[in-house]
Order: sequence, then C-alpha cells, then structure tokens
Amino acid sequence: MRQAGRSLPEFRALRERHSFAELVASAELTAEVTLQPVRRLGVDAAILFSDIVTPLAAIGIDVRITSGVGPVFDEPFRSERDLDRIRPLDPDTDLAPVLAAVRILKAELDVPLIGFAGAPFTVASYFVEGGPSRDYARTKALMLGEPALWHRLLERLGDLTIASLRAQVGAGAAAVQVFDSWAGTLHPDHYAAHVLPASTRVFTALADLGVPRIHFGVTTGELLGHMAAAGADVVGVDWRVPLDLAWARIGDHAVQGNLDPAVLGAPWDVVAAEADAVLAAAGGRPGHVFNLGHGVLPDTDPDVLRRLVDHVHARTT
Repeated sequence: MRQAGRSLPEFRALRERHSFAELVASAELTAEVTLQPVRRLGVDAAILFSDIVTPLAAIGIDVRITSGVGPVFDEPFRSERDLDRIRPLDPDTDLAPVLAAVRILKAELDVPLIGFAGAPFTVASYFVEGGPSRDYARTKALMLGEPALWHRLLERLGDLTIASLRAQVGAGAAAVQVFDSWAGTLHPDHYAAHVLPASTRVFTALADLGVPRIHFGVTTGELLGHMAAAGADVVGVDWRVPLDLAWARIGDHAVQGNLDPAVLGAPWDVVAAEADAVLAAAGGRPGHVFNLGHGVLPDTDPDVLRRLVDHVHARTT
C-alpha cells in the first residue's frame, strides 16, 4: 500500500526537513519518496507518492495536509455555489511536478509504477466534512438529501480523477489504483445508487489506456460485488473478510490483499503464519496480488516488512 514509506527512517528524515506540501510540489522529492520502499523492501511495484486531495489543491481549492490529521479544508463544500470552485484540471500545468516525478520514476525504476488517485466519494467526503470524519454525517446528509447536487459534485470530482490518472499513465505509470478509502461507511443500497455510477464512470474512462486498474476501499466487505461491477481489473480487499470469501463475492477479477497491517508488530513466526494463511486462502489461483489490507502502520519495523516480502517471494516463485 502507498503508506509503506512512512515507517522508513529515510522518509522520516525527509519529513524533518520538508512539509508534505513541499514533498508533493517537488518532482525530485516525490520520486525519492516513491523509490525509498522499493530500494529497501524489494517489492514488485512502486506506487506514486501523492495524496487523495492533490488534484483539488492543484486547481486552487484551499486544502492543507495536517500532520496526524490528514486533509483539512478551511472552506468545505456546502452548497451548489461551491461547484463553481471545482474547475477542470489541466494536468500538464496543474500537475506538472507530479507528472515530472512519474517521468523520473519511469526512467529509474526496474519495477512497474502504479499511479494513484482518490475515488469521487472519498474525495467528496473530505471536501464536504472539511477533513477526516468518524460518521460522515454531512456527507450522507448531502448524498441522501440533495441527490442531484451530490451527483453533480461526484461528476466534477470524477473528472479530476480521470484527468489525473490518464496523465499519469501518459507520463509512464504502468497501472493505476483508485482509493475509495471511506466507501465502507455506506449501506450497500446507498453505495449502489449514489456512488457506484461515479466510480463506474471513472473506470470506464480509463479502459482504453490498456493498463491494469485497481479499486480499493476499507471495510468494504459488503460492497465487494458492487466494487467489482464498477469495472476495475483488480479489487482490493482489507483484512476483515477472508480472502477466499472475498474472491467469491468479487467474481472473475484479480484480488489484492489482505494481511492485517497490525500483524507486523507480532513475533516473526506469527507474521509468517498469517502471511501463509493469506496465501492458502488464495489457493494458488492466478490473479492474487499479495498485499496488506491497508497501509503500513508508522511504527512497523522496516526489517519485518523486508522479511515479509522475501517470505512471500519464497512461497510463490
């Protein structure tokens, strides 16, 4: 997952000297942070260092990444007037440092680079709530109470996601991952009616690029069938659903997952046994991308991460 670098001492050393905004604004620093986990851990792909709200910030929406909190908006989305704040994205200008970083990484990596963006619902949830939320009350109230406005909001945010990912692929990304991190807060019927159409539109708009498309969310066990229907090639699974059961819900798609990140704090024999359990649930079936079920916890020992990568390689090659 994209947070692999945050447990690394070399990343923390950079963060002591640079804010998150400075890292994202510099192509060289973005590339360096993206490369750090690949160098140290020996993983099979890199994922672009960025944030879900980067396209919104790029078009002039006032958002800052607050340490220990996440994205914070001083002027959240509240009414139809706020739609005018979401102008179309011009990737070559608005995302110039991001695309420059992708080109640097394309030249330096010997593994594929995965592009990164937030799904319309999750980006909307931050924008409507003004930041992270436990209950998403404002988001759900807007979604259910003003469905026409809600769908227009998701359409505009979806346009940002599409433009960003298409540009990343054009610059050299070999796959794309769309993070709908907080979709699991929704009832399946609400997801199907008010979120699935926007996500489907995103994946449909990327289909002609010919690169693998990954769809990931957290606590989405009851949504996996819907998420697969959105059109991605790969569906991410967190640790709350056994992988074999999740795969049955997903159907004829590849799956990504799903070791609990907290397991990495246990003794090595436990880590190895839990990783083997994930592989056993996959049953050797083609199309399993071994991964954590969510991001690396900041206090995770990098040596354990490297040992896990080596362990999985030994079991699967």
